[in-house]
Amino acid sequence: MNVYLDHAATTPIHPEVRLAMLPYLEDSFGNPSSIHSFGRRARHAIDHARDQVAKGLNTKANHIVFTSGGTEADNLAVMGVAQAERSNEKNHIITTQIEHHAVLDTCRYLETLGYEITYLPVDRTGRMDLNDLKTAITERTALISIMYGNNEVGTLQPIREIGELAKEKGIIFHTDAVQALGVKKLDVNDLPVDLLTITGHKINGPKGIGALYIKDNLKIIPRTFGGSQERRKRPGTENILGIIGLGQAVEIAVKNQEQNEQRLDELRNHFLQALDIHHIQYVMNGNRELTLPHILNISFPGMDTETLLMNLDMVGIACSSGSACTSGTLEVSHVLEAMNLSKQITKSAVRFSLGLGTKTAEIDYTVQQIQRIMNRLQGN
Repeated sequence: MNVYLDHAATTPIHPEVRLAMLPYLEDSFGNPSSIHSFGRRARHAIDHARDQVAKGLNTKANHIVFTSGGTEADNLAVMGVAQAERSNEKNHIITTQIEHHAVLDTCRYLETLGYEITYLPVDRTGRMDLNDLKTAITERTALISIMYGNNEVGTLQPIREIGELAKEKGIIFHTDAVQALGVKKLDVNDLPVDLLTITGHKINGPKGIGALYIKDNLKIIPRTFGGSQERRKRPGTENILGIIGLGQAVEIAVKNQEQNEQRLDELRNHFLQALDIHHIQYVMNGNRELTLPHILNISFPGMDTETLLMNLDMVGIACSSGSACTSGTLEVSHVLEAMNLSKQITKSAVRFSLGLGTKTAEIDYTVQQIQRIMNRLQGN
């Protein structure tokens, strides 16, 4: 049996997304900036996709800027605001220690340019404390960037409360909602956020395409130059194929969000129950209640992450040690380290992430194989 449990890294293309993209791979190849019929057809398709994304987030189409993915959207949000707000003598940014490296590495780069960055700690479940945020805010704070739900352990942050505090203090608030779209309701007309990042390949859309929601009248400096595309926020000939796929993927994900969230939550609970039934010693990392439903980070004390991943792969099970952007390294997850977990826990952690097509039979098979592998390696 081949089992794919790494949907937090990337997801398979939804059949309907593939069908929507195909015409733009074949006949509808025009440049959307061209004024002839070929170009107009491509421009119409982009406009439709932008409408789909905007509707999915409950906003207007002119608030959506397409990017090459979540990483570029995060960079545009953080660096774009940082540069725009510096003229207002604001050079302080607040984030957390467990952000995706798209935010963390951007913040570290900004530090070399003279910006001050506060990296808020988290508790042992991966959740930040609002009191720490209140204490960190100064008159020079330009931006707060805190992810909606963590990509490694699934823990949700108090986004509404953070946004309300930011609004009260007149501070711009950005959230990376890459892992949340499709499993949590994202309504930017209701949520107090100024910037929000999404990407296609986490919601059964194509890789290499993402989007940044930008609130009305928010000044943001572009990171690239050379054209008028995307309201000069992200110039360059548009990735039509990716944009079409993203639009269709967002429409499907939002339409099925409640049903998908419930299904994934049930699968997640089934996974934990199966571990208990098989009397497997494990520790669940993250918050059991305030969590994304599709991410399950589990440590198996006494085992080694790399050894477990290799043995699981040998029996057809795909999972990971954490973020796909860093899982090629042998370093311990910065998320688990920030949670102040013991070395025994951080060195034996595996992330299982569920998604489209995941079945209870696959979970049962996975748990059986975990038990078999642990028994063999431990000499039982």
